[in-house]
Formats: sequence, C-alpha cells, structure tokens
Amino acid sequence: MTNSLSQLIGLTDQASTRPIETTVPGLSVIGGDVPVHQLAAIYQPMIGFVLQGTKLMLIGDRRTEVNAPSYFLLPMHLPITATVHPDRDGRTYRSVGLNLDHEILHGLLRDVGDERIPKPNAFAACAMDGEITDALLRLVILTTRPNEIAALAPAYKREIFYRVLAGPQGDSLRQLAASESNLSRIERTVQWMRKNYDSAIDVRDVARETGMAVTTFHRQFKRATGLSPVQFQKQLRLMEARNLIAYEGFAVSNAAFKVGYESPSQFNREYSRFFGSSPSKHAAYIRRAEASRG
Repeated sequence: MTNSLSQLIGLTDQASTRPIETTVPGLSVIGGDVPVHQLAAIYQPMIGFVLQGTKLMLIGDRRTEVNAPSYFLLPMHLPITATVHPDRDGRTYRSVGLNLDHEILHGLLRDVGDERIPKPNAFAACAMDGEITDALLRLVILTTRPNEIAALAPAYKREIFYRVLAGPQGDSLRQLAASESNLSRIERTVQWMRKNYDSAIDVRDVARETGMAVTTFHRQFKRATGLSPVQFQKQLRLMEARNLIAYEGFAVSNAAFKVGYESPSQFNREYSRFFGSSPSKHAAYIRRAEASRG
C-alpha cells in the first residue's frame, strides 16, 4: 500500500487550498493550509480520502479525527466545521474527494445484495487498506489519461463504492441506496431543508412527510446528521448568511432577513456563538484572508 499511497500523493501535486475539480467527473483534490472559514461549509454527499496529514471534523456534536491514510463517508449534505493539519513530519495536508453516484450505488446494491455489509456504525474515520488505496489510485491515474475516462471511470468508481460498502461505513451507503430506508428518508428531508432553509418549519409536518412519528423522526435525524432539525436549519442559515455578507456584500441585517431570521439581534447572537465573531468582523476577516490568497 505504501507505494500506491506515494503514487496517489504524487498524482495530486497540483492540489491547492481551493478544491480543484479534476478531469474525472466527481473527483476533486485539495491540499495545503486550507483556511478554517473555507472548511466551515455545507459538504455534499461524498467520500473523502485523506492521503497526508490530518482533518479534524465537527458534525453536530460529533468530533472526528481523520488521520492519513483514512477516509470518511458523508451520505448526505451536512453542515460541517473543520481544520486541517500537516503530518508529524511537516508534510502538508492532502486529500481527494469523490462524489457519491446514486446510479452506480443502486446498480451495485442490486448485484451484490446486502448480506456482506457490516452492521450500522457511528460516523468515524476508516483506515484505507491496500484494496481501497489501489482502487482509488486506478481512478486518479485516469486524470493523466483523458481518453480512458469515459470507458473506465464508472468501473473504478464502482469498485471504490464496493470497498466502502464492505467497510465500517457500508451500512450508510446501503441505506442511502434503499429508497424506503430511514436514512434515505432523512436524506430527502435534508434536500428539502436546503432548498427551504429560509422558511419556518413545523417538525410535525416534516415527520409526517417521512412517514415517521415525531420522536422517531427526531432520533433518526440526529443519528444521521448529528443535529436536531432546528439546529440543522440554524446552521444552514448561518452559513448562507456568512456567504451573503462576506462574498456578496450584503448588510448584516439584510442577510439576516434573507435567510429567514426575524430578529437581527438574535441573528447576531447566534452568528457570534457559532463562528466566534460578529458577522461584520468575521466577514472582514474572510475578505482579508481571500485577498491575501490572490
């Protein structure tokens, strides 16, 4: 595995502190001293492979340390805060992201069934063994062979998803691919909340749409996201407001109203509590940081 891992790191030398989409659809690379404000974001459904260094992630009340070489699975869009760090020898952080492909997952589950998939496990970092490292290497090599991508990338992605299905987080992928599982129902709720984050929600109505009792819905939502529905919506709103203020020049009060707050003072309190700084100071810091990156 050491040789394959070294090749992967060499093939991702173009990584910068901003994610770079490769020529392979759904495959991206990132590395270096990625700023904290960039890492606080709504992450899309993906598998993240940490090849070098460490990523510390906070998902709701769950703190996870991902030390290379390891991977983590995000089965749905999630608000996450994180930091990245070099390894013990000072080598900078490096990782590869692979978006989930529901079409491949559905076909894979039809073919292999679920009898070999491990039982549910809490969100955690998973060690990259030789098989998953070699499979990822085959996919990343395609970035240097553009003529082979269309023919081979789907097969290589399928192998990677199979290896993840067989690993500690496999049950999350299985449930995601099963349209009537609790996780897939929560995932559909998350999609709706992302589109309607600025609207008031009635948890009873949302639970009814999933076909769950309110207490069951609360339990399943917290299990999947690390947050209650109300906390989830709050973090969606705060992250969207940050983007409006820092990147689009919105006034603080206008951003607060746009994302669904009725009270600017409440918005300021919750923003400061979540990001550790007032909206205006935080936005100024982000703009300075982005300007220094060029």
